[in-house]
Amino acid sequence: MAADKKRSQPYKRILLKLSGEALAGNTGYGIDTTVLKSIAEELKEIHDKGIQIGIVLGGGNIFRGIKGATQGMDRASADYMGMLATVLNCLALSDALEREGVQTRVQSAIEMRELAEPYIRRRAVRHLEKKRVVIFGGGTGNPYFTTDTTAALRAMEIGSEVVIKATKVDGIYDADPVKNPKAKMFQEISYIDVLQKGLSVMDSTAISLCMDNKLPIIVFNLGKAGELKRLVEGQQVGTLVRQEK
Repeated sequence: MAADKKRSQPYKRILLKLSGEALAGNTGYGIDTTVLKSIAEELKEIHDKGIQIGIVLGGGNIFRGIKGATQGMDRASADYMGMLATVLNCLALSDALEREGVQTRVQSAIEMRELAEPYIRRRAVRHLEKKRVVIFGGGTGNPYFTTDTTAALRAMEIGSEVVIKATKVDGIYDADPVKNPKAKMFQEISYIDVLQKGLSVMDSTAISLCMDNKLPIIVFNLGKAGELKRLVEGQQVGTLVRQEK
């Protein structure tokens, strides 16, 4: 398919899933302010088009719960630490967007009123209607659930038309494109095929949630300038995961 071929009509409300690693850039840890500014600028561009944006952030650039658990920590404690890391990233992205003139609200599933609003679905929807970017932190507020699952859950709660997952590759491949240059990229794939093939897209809980509620997922390369803009305009970008026709 040509890159400029239309996949759908422009989206009006999206849920963007950003990994913590995306904010780290090439450093692999912490927050790269240059990368943060670049992401904020691209988000401002689509926000100015009237698109309502919800964002779920991971915390892997600061602390990853599963990794902590494998190193001997209690899994629940490690996951709570990971949730706190997501809030740090949310505050950083909120600041970057505000510097670009975009109004934001940070909502956390773990109550910390001095830093963020508590997550309330109706309030989040109202913020979106008022053209504010809503950034969701703290995961689901429960251990053993990933921020991928949080993204699927929040997308359904706020009535998003799509979950957009930002990655470092162009879409979903049948093998790791970094290790296998002959790996084939899917333009479209069904939820069932993703689960059966064990493809590294989102965790199985997130995929199942989207499948049960017929919520499409698009996986794209955040590192390519302008890709997000083309995607929300309905152009063929990345890989679309949806029900089989």
